[in-house]
Amino acid sequence: MDKTKKDVENSLNDPFGIDELQRRKQAVLDQASEKARIRQHKKGRLTARERIQQLLDPDSFVERGMLAHSDLKAAREKSPADGKVCGQGSIEGKAVCVSADDVSVMAGAGGRVGYKKEYELQLYAQQRGLPYIHMGDGGGARIPDIMGATGMMTFTVPVNHAARNRGNFMATVIMGECYGGPTWKACQSDIVIQVKGTSMAVSGPPVLAAATKEQVSPEELGGWEVHAKTTGLVDLFAENDQHALEIIPQLLSYFPPNAAELPPIAPAREPATEEGDILELVPQDARKTYSMHKVLKTLVDADSLLELKPYFDGSLITALARLDGKVVGILANNPKVMAGAMGPGACEKAMSFISLCDSYHIPLLFIHDTPGFYVSKAAEMRKMPQKIMSFIDAIQQSSVPRLSLIMRKSYGMAHCNMVGARMGADSLLAWPKAEISFMSPLVAVEVVLGRKMKESAHPEAMRDAFLQEMDKMNAPWEAAGANLIDRIIDPRETRQELIQALNLALSSDTHRRSARHLSNWPRMT
Repeated sequence: MDKTKKDVENSLNDPFGIDELQRRKQAVLDQASEKARIRQHKKGRLTARERIQQLLDPDSFVERGMLAHSDLKAAREKSPADGKVCGQGSIEGKAVCVSADDVSVMAGAGGRVGYKKEYELQLYAQQRGLPYIHMGDGGGARIPDIMGATGMMTFTVPVNHAARNRGNFMATVIMGECYGGPTWKACQSDIVIQVKGTSMAVSGPPVLAAATKEQVSPEELGGWEVHAKTTGLVDLFAENDQHALEIIPQLLSYFPPNAAELPPIAPAREPATEEGDILELVPQDARKTYSMHKVLKTLVDADSLLELKPYFDGSLITALARLDGKVVGILANNPKVMAGAMGPGACEKAMSFISLCDSYHIPLLFIHDTPGFYVSKAAEMRKMPQKIMSFIDAIQQSSVPRLSLIMRKSYGMAHCNMVGARMGADSLLAWPKAEISFMSPLVAVEVVLGRKMKESAHPEAMRDAFLQEMDKMNAPWEAAGANLIDRIIDPRETRQELIQALNLALSSDTHRRSARHLSNWPRMT
């Protein structure tokens, strides 16, 4: 086609195309709907570019595919960057790749070009060993792009994009109404953060209403409380966009950028002293509850405890923390929830956490205070036996150092799952008053002597004698004598003992690195 007179004049006035480049780049920034920006701000949310700007170090963002647009003629002029803002930058001086759904472009629904750009960035991050952060705020694939045989088949993710063995750290932040694409990203990620007031699901309420006649709100379908308490798909929750963006640098401080490197070591910090003496925090009576969170804060470095999935089956606490500056993954029974009896959700949470830590060379610390697994018809209906054994399988396939501490009680199969005797702990420690057995004495006395006590003239004396004998049998001394416990320790020296055990376990460079057998395990099973 012949050039117009205006094209010729522009070419003569701008022989290197610099003005044209600036014009096109500015057009991308200007094309985003002002109404959409205003809607975001009214919701208390940021735009895609504002989010990236606040997340990354100043002037570090290098955008990829800024001049991309839809490959459909009708959408070409209204699809700046084809709805995906992608590129590289740095967070606290560390290189990262980042992508963000632009909800101001066709409600954040993704086009063919935009998704391809995003997938290519994710693949690049994997190949170069860079952390990858995705900020989701979109309704999945764009219609009509995905409609029809060609449309559907060109949206299929190539196998080399879909496969991921946790070779590089990846996080997704749910920052709006996310269906389809952002949800798939989240389910691939090592860590998922969700901003309260947002939604994450396979399809949105309009699709459900059209396909199944089911009427449901975004919050009921995939709001933060659904994923916090029911699905366990989200690890951390933020009050707003700013809070979510503040969490990301904190997360990155626990993980290496990729599996070829080791977790970063920070300067050691003494625990928070205001939590009080550990002997005052833990009651002597094993039937009384207490705050395991407070206990953990007396053991780990100050301000280093970061709990994941805090609302999902709280009988087990899973948290990242530091001991003497070194990153550890903690699994601790929580006496305040079901007395520390772990249910199906706790098993799922444990498997997910063990896989995460083992994939990035993070040592594991198990802290026992459990009466056993939660037994009920409801638990059996959720495949409790299989979940218990899959939990065990995850432990046995993990190859990072494993430390284990029995504080008060450790009963039944849960003793094995919390890395008790002969379960491969690098160090198995116990407090002097620890109780270890198949079941609690109070339960055992009913099972063993229930009928006899009913027939006895002195049931209380029979009961007391049995309990006294069980107390002796359950104490750790005979087990230590049989070399089933490595060390019985003074509770006041627990932190120092754990640091010493960790340093010994990490003294060999080969033991610092996991064999990563769990890197391909699903995030949740």
